[in-house]
Amino acid sequence: MAVTLTLKGVPDDVYERLKQAAAANHRSLNGEIIALLQSQVFPRRLSAQEHLAAIRAVRARLKATDFDHTLIDGMKREGRA
Repeated sequence: MAVTLTLKGVPDDVYERLKQAAAANHRSLNGEIIALLQSQVFPRRLSAQEHLAAIRAVRARLKATDFDHTLIDGMKREGRA
């Protein structure tokens, strides 16, 4: 059974951030708040294998031509200087 909660005194900056996050995640404000609460109350720990699978999935979606690896390596070196 779902319960209704009312939040009072939410700071304006928190409210704005919640609205932005909801829009970015294609959720209603209510849906975003529920998702945030669930992630804190029921944190899901990913195994190393799950992390690696997620990374590989992202890599597979990227085209090799989308990135100039020499440019990226140069930027990394520049940032470390």
